[in-house]
Amino acid sequence: ETGMHVRRIGLFAAEMARLLGWDLKGVDTIQSAAPMHDIGKIGVPDAILQKPSALTEEEWVTMKRHTTMGATILKGSAVPFIQMGARIAIGHHEKWDGSGYPKGLRGEAINLEARITALLDVYDAVSNRRHYKESWPEDRVVALIRKGSSTHFDPQLVDLFLTNLDNFRAIL
Repeated sequence: ETGMHVRRIGLFAAEMARLLGWDLKGVDTIQSAAPMHDIGKIGVPDAILQKPSALTEEEWVTMKRHTTMGATILKGSAVPFIQMGARIAIGHHEKWDGSGYPKGLRGEAINLEARITALLDVYDAVSNRRHYKESWPEDRVVALIRKGSSTHFDPQLVDLFLTNLDNFRAIL
């Protein structure tokens, strides 16, 4: 499932970039970069990644480090999609209202490619079965995304996503 998840994230991100009017180079770049959003999880123990129940506070602290570990792994490259991957890795758990991590950034202080990936990562995660949860029906997924507009997610991206849900559903 992890391999399919990262593939879908790239395709979803490319579709969102296309809908935002990005040029082909930008669309290709985010399609290659977005799948690296969780690369820092290679530094998280399998016992945490594969735990079938809720994480303890200490485990959650370890899990949150995947954002900074991912950015560290990817930093310093001259390759544009790897540079974007580093920005996505560090920012994809920030939230529009500032309640995310690792820096507590809010609104447009969060880079656009990370805001895109954050929305699409949640969409894919709840829409598909994981070892610790079942997939959700689409109406519940859409309700979660609507509820997260202006708190978790960029409201303009939510509107664009919901207006074009058929495109994302086809990729899913």
